[in-house]
Amino acid sequence: MLIQKLRLQHGWSQQQLAELSGLSTRTIQRIENGQAASTESLKALAAVFEVDFAQLTPESVMHPTLSNSPGLEAEEVLAFRHVRKLRGFYLHLTQYVVVVSCLALLNLWQSPHYLWVLWVAFGWGIGVMSHAMAVFRWLPFFGADWEKREVEKRLGRPL
Repeated sequence: MLIQKLRLQHGWSQQQLAELSGLSTRTIQRIENGQAASTESLKALAAVFEVDFAQLTPESVMHPTLSNSPGLEAEEVLAFRHVRKLRGFYLHLTQYVVVVSCLALLNLWQSPHYLWVLWVAFGWGIGVMSHAMAVFRWLPFFGADWEKREVEKRLGRPL
């Protein structure tokens, strides 16, 4: 996530960072999603960002709040995590709209007397709605307060 923060501070896209560092765009995406990066990749990124290689070691990238290097604060980590969840939901919603639209056209062209596409739209729609409920926290009884109460209850502490 430190890589993503540095990239955004410079105003670069993942493609631009990949070109500047000599890495592939997919490698940049993997590193920003928290997967381990090779030493060579981290050295290339450190050179592009003009920072010390030690700031981009796997420990500081994977656990930025635990390292001594200037990493992300807890609020930033949570914000990045939430934005990734939002991006995942919007991608899911876009896929749903495109695929169901194409299937609807196919259904109307092949067999307009039976609208089987409604079954697909309904089933997948339930998945999209549950994804939205998780991302936008529409289920109050499974939120952070609920988790805290359950932990306190399991530990035998008074609420």
